[in-house]
Amino acid sequence: MIRNVLACAVVAAGMFWQSNAPGAEPDGASLNGGPQSDGPLHIEWAKNYLTIDHQRLAGPISIHYLEAYCRPGSTDREWGKTVIKHKARLVSQTDASGGRQIKLEDVLADGVVVKHTITASRDAVAFQLTAHNPTDTASEAHWAQPCIRVDKFTGTTRDDARALVPAYARQSFLMLDGKLTMLPTQPWADKARYVPGQVYCPADVNRNDVNPRPLSSLVPSSGLCGCFSKDHKQIMAIAWEPYQEVFQGVIICIHNDFRIGGLQPGETKHIRGKLYLVEANVDKLLARFRHDFPEQAPKK
Repeated sequence: MIRNVLACAVVAAGMFWQSNAPGAEPDGASLNGGPQSDGPLHIEWAKNYLTIDHQRLAGPISIHYLEAYCRPGSTDREWGKTVIKHKARLVSQTDASGGRQIKLEDVLADGVVVKHTITASRDAVAFQLTAHNPTDTASEAHWAQPCIRVDKFTGTTRDDARALVPAYARQSFLMLDGKLTMLPTQPWADKARYVPGQVYCPADVNRNDVNPRPLSSLVPSSGLCGCFSKDHKQIMAIAWEPYQEVFQGVIICIHNDFRIGGLQPGETKHIRGKLYLVEANVDKLLARFRHDFPEQAPKK
């Protein structure tokens, strides 16, 4: 019944080291106040958390950026053996009329260097990443997890975070067969090394290389996923190219985790992402996503 009501609302709207179990870390602090209502989103990074805030938002977004870099073979393996430890540092933070830009650098335990450029605009945050292996040994850095905490945006709490289907999940969505689809999807997986949660693996990714939580038999048609605000008037959505998985987690979090795919000695790869914070007009969001990520547009 709840799912049907939310689905109707969608149509009406226009439609430094990590080793714990995945999704088990504390929140970062949220920002107070914010810029003028017509200005760009405010972003700030500190202590491995990226916070996105603005007075017009339903609530601030806190992202564990990054939660973990991961090896392949992760679907049924102890999480601590999957994580590649890393250290992050703030390189620069500059403000301009168009929005703040943050540059970060991650150094992985195997020597890989990942540089991040994060840029805020009025209703989106863009991510440009360069991953480089300067060593003479191949890297197993296969994918990574930006963990997006959405409790304040969705108006939910952690009281039922470890329920089979927590309240925030019923405000969340992913893309199936080119259509925005609300959670919980059917069927709903409930068995894995770690439970609960729900993982969706794209067709071009090995199903042995994703988060060790319940793996759905359903295959996402793109990486776009997100949630509706408490009043269903706003959408938070995230997409990466390339991407490894879509994941509904256990700390009121949503993931579209980006793919690296390993790095040979001397190899460099480029990855990009975008987080949207927009009015709840599904058609406009999908049109914008398909423009920004033509690689993930439905095949004709």
